[in-house]
Amino acid sequence: MKSFWKQDEFSFVLCYTTYILKQCSKPGGRPGGGFLLKAIRQYIKDTDKLCILLCTLCSTLSVIALVSISYYASSAERSVFANYRMPIVQAGAAAAGLVCAIIISKIDYHSLAGAWPLHMIVTWGLVLATFIIGYAPSNTTNKSWIQLPLGLSLQPTELAKISFILTFALHLDNCRDKLNEPSTLAAILAHLGLPVLLIHFQGDDGTALIFLLIGLSMLFAAGIARKYILAGVGLGAVALPVLWFGIMADYQKERILALFHPDDYTDLLWQQNQGRISIGAGQIVGRGFFRTQHHPVPLAENDFIFSYLSEALGFVGSLLVLALLFALAAKMISTAFRSQDRLGALICVGIFAVITWQAIVNIGMNLSLLPVIGITLPLFTAGGTSVLTTYLMIGLSLSVYMHNKKTLFD
Repeated sequence: MKSFWKQDEFSFVLCYTTYILKQCSKPGGRPGGGFLLKAIRQYIKDTDKLCILLCTLCSTLSVIALVSISYYASSAERSVFANYRMPIVQAGAAAAGLVCAIIISKIDYHSLAGAWPLHMIVTWGLVLATFIIGYAPSNTTNKSWIQLPLGLSLQPTELAKISFILTFALHLDNCRDKLNEPSTLAAILAHLGLPVLLIHFQGDDGTALIFLLIGLSMLFAAGIARKYILAGVGLGAVALPVLWFGIMADYQKERILALFHPDDYTDLLWQQNQGRISIGAGQIVGRGFFRTQHHPVPLAENDFIFSYLSEALGFVGSLLVLALLFALAAKMISTAFRSQDRLGALICVGIFAVITWQAIVNIGMNLSLLPVIGITLPLFTAGGTSVLTTYLMIGLSLSVYMHNKKTLFD
């Protein structure tokens, strides 16, 4: 822990603040603007500019869509903030997230991983707190949120994704030479299984699935032996009947059965059917934003933001959204290959898994290819916690990018 607090990158902001105060304390003194501009130019030179641009484009498109949705739901009797609360929160979360990402990128990711007791206690402590003080918003039955002042809320499992990626990457890195030994692999699977079970008992099986997919993706990238992969596939096939008959609730089974027998579950599939109609209504170039003829989709700003974007921007816009998310995921893999150590590569693989799997599941929900399980579309779905968490993860990838500069002799 001591090395974490002694890192030059971590103390950059504090040092510069102290410098400004000293300058201001002198007679006629002013902050050294030249130093600040030099630091900004150096940061722009060192950072992954394409990654930041992709995130900014995703957030901009999301805010425009949310403003469009709010525009027709607005009322003359409410304040501007009440009418446009969603896009305001989304834009604020994106701006704050970008600032946090820049700060995190200046901290060596080795130090962030080494501080695992700190962020693990905080994030998972908040997850445990939801069992006592958690509440469920109007659009869900999962009490996995914590109420905050000003009508805001926090979903701790989103923040826990960051801690899990850091701790799991560190665990895999520390046992790199013994990964395929049974005792080591058992400890790693316990590291993966405990968070999944905790979130399952919390009632948020969708997020539990994402945690499982993140861990499996990182485990695969770490080099798990093929025999264990085949054994895992076989064990999963055997466990399916147990999962279906012994663990899954009736409503979860019905959501899956509805995909194969849509005529028997028209009420259950109503939201997804409206989403598909909305996607088809966009045709090639879409109907545009801020127009009255959009097909109504319940909670379009949340899980079905992709259907709204598809109707507004058409098939071309759908491809644009997919391209932005694919490019962002590809940047994570590119940064993983750029990393000169295993820890940085595994962190980027974990972030890649979050973006990729959440996009696949969310878009699959919109297309009625997968059941609705409450998974957000990264950087697009309305939700301050989700957006802020994604930017914090982007900050981790930027840290890996910036702290792996190749020299002439590499």
